[in-house]
Amino acid sequence: MTTILLVIHLLLAIALVGMVLLQRSEGGGLGIGGGGAGGGLFTTKETANLLTRTTAILAACFMATSLTLAILANKSSKPTSILDVETPETTPFEAMPPEAPVEPAPPAKPSAPLGE
Repeated sequence: MTTILLVIHLLLAIALVGMVLLQRSEGGGLGIGGGGAGGGLFTTKETANLLTRTTAILAACFMATSLTLAILANKSSKPTSILDVETPETTPFEAMPPEAPVEPAPPAKPSAPLGE
């Protein structure tokens, strides 16, 4: 579920960036080339309205997926505290089996004579 939602979230982010980049700062979206009176598919004002509405819808969907992903991430983790953690009855050293005693190695002889 989370993976599918994350993929949708990434696609929405890419589409949102694309929509923002298509818009012109003066409000004449896709007004490339200028030109005279219409006859095209959309007029400049209709294109700006379409891009603005599409951007708003994509932004709303992006925020919805962001919130949903945050809620899903919060549900999968349990809040814990150091004070709530139970301590084990035995320490790791007590749980280890006893080993055979090891005799200490004899002291090494100095390599250089010490002053007498």
